[in-house]
Amino acid sequence: MPVTHAIKNFQTFECDGEVLTIKDLHFSYPDGRVALDGISLKLCNGDKVALVGPNGAGKSTLILHLNGILGGRGDPSTTLKVNGMELTRENLPIIRAMVGLVFQNPDDQLFSPTVFEDVAFGPLHMGLPEDEVRARVDVALEAVRMSSYKDRLSHHLSAGEKKRIAIATVLSMNPSILILDEPSAGLDPRARRTLINLLRELPNTMLVSTHDMALVKELFPRTIVMDEGRVVADGSTMEILDNEKLLTAHGLEKP
Repeated sequence: MPVTHAIKNFQTFECDGEVLTIKDLHFSYPDGRVALDGISLKLCNGDKVALVGPNGAGKSTLILHLNGILGGRGDPSTTLKVNGMELTRENLPIIRAMVGLVFQNPDDQLFSPTVFEDVAFGPLHMGLPEDEVRARVDVALEAVRMSSYKDRLSHHLSAGEKKRIAIATVLSMNPSILILDEPSAGLDPRARRTLINLLRELPNTMLVSTHDMALVKELFPRTIVMDEGRVVADGSTMEILDNEKLLTAHGLEKP
């Protein structure tokens, strides 16, 4: 059983504009493996938060709960709210528009012939008029500095370019919170630096699951550490990175 460390606990703080609230979230896979064991946390408007921990800690399982891909659809023992709206089956379409999930592999997210069609997919399926869809595509591509790629073939792009287009596909939905799974994985140093600069500039509330501890140190004021399906620390990134005992206990290395 993981030891919960005495790091200043951000989930107890009051804030204006609570974007994400999770209380006592549990989840087990069909084989009986417990993946989430009483997760509680909250994110406030504008927070940029790293989610770290060893493989098997439950990070990806947690992320997949935030827009209902796994579980979390009205379990009476659990509270999971986005912008005050409970994640239930009835609210699922609205929640999925508010939670922008960017997968680790952008090829899981890019399936249309052109960049424009990929970024327009979400707004089109929201039933928005054509003018609004085009405006959203333009704004999203500008945000990731890919405006000139609108007519390019998505599958011909580099890994770093695909990552930015994948982010644009969720930005076009105007999400309340941006969730990224291992965004720097597989990128060369130049593409990684471009991505870091992009994430720094985006104003969105952000939760980023990563093993890239140098990225954590550079970009995120707050870090949540998970292990064995639990939050074992939630606090200042610098405080967590200075705690050698905490890092060692949970399979993490100081950058």
